[in-house]
Amino acid sequence: MYFGHINNINPNEYPKAIQFALEYLKNTDFDKVEVGRYQLKGDLIYVQVLDLETKPKAEIRPEVHRNYLDVQYLHSGKEKMGFAHDCGNNQIAMEYDPNRDIQLYQDAEYEGELTMQVGSFAVFFPEDVHRPACIDGEVSKIRKVVVKIAISELEAK
Repeated sequence: MYFGHINNINPNEYPKAIQFALEYLKNTDFDKVEVGRYQLKGDLIYVQVLDLETKPKAEIRPEVHRNYLDVQYLHSGKEKMGFAHDCGNNQIAMEYDPNRDIQLYQDAEYEGELTMQVGSFAVFFPEDVHRPACIDGEVSKIRKVVVKIAISELEAK
């Protein structure tokens, strides 16, 4: 997992595919982008622009992915996100759905918390459980941008 701010990106720290995603996030005016899914490199790298409302942590199931990593970016609003390393002990709430590349857990063992501010990003790998769009003090409307990167792109030259 990586956590940082879009205005302070170290180009030597991230694999090329993640650097590509961060540059896209930094250079795109998401106030002018409609909610939806957009391909950046076919199905290998694509972006989802989401308008959401945060919810209490107990109402959101932690999730993991197998074939894609998430670069989650907060464009507007206030949000907390849960995170944990998947040690294999979490009770399954929804079996893995290969069409959506997602599995949900009832809860996350040893879950920590990130406080997202506008411009924050978090990169979650398949071994990282995450619980996005949680309330930070009060319900907030958020604009979230998620870049999905196929794991195979981490090895691409």
